Amino acid sequence: MFRLNLPTYEIKIAQQGNKQVIFDFLRRKYVALTPEEWVRQHFVHYLVEHKGYPAGLMGNEIELNVGEKRLRCDTVLYNKVAAPQMIIEYKAPQIKLQQKTFNQISAYNLLLKVDYLIVSNGMQHICCKMDYANQKYYFLEDIPDYQNL
Repeated sequence: MFRLNLPTYEIKIAQQGNKQVIFDFLRRKYVALTPEEWVRQHFVHYLVEHKGYPAGLMGNEIELNVGEKRLRCDTVLYNKVAAPQMIIEYKAPQIKLQQKTFNQISAYNLLLKVDYLIVSNGMQHICCKMDYANQKYYFLEDIPDYQNL
């Protein structure tokens, strides 16, 4: 796969039939190994192992329903009372982070109203802090540690 701008971890890859799968420790199962999934697994491990995020408060592939339309957030961090606090959207490393990516995560946030939005392609990571009172958002220089959220 790709070398990412994220720390490595003990990756569990297996073969199922004719496809490779990677272990998703949040979902506790093997999932198809795609470039986007490669980024997701590295990023989630980074948050848990290096930034102190509790794995028990995170979920991958969280489904949202808007009327009959189904949307899927790549990763959601919840606070201690199970309210969504952060949405993370991943792209494959070769996909440039563009306005389209922010439009996608913003659509999810219209439903969840979280404090933080992150987009990552494994090479570049962009984090925004929402300020609903002033109808603004602020780009942060780094992903905050969990204790600083």
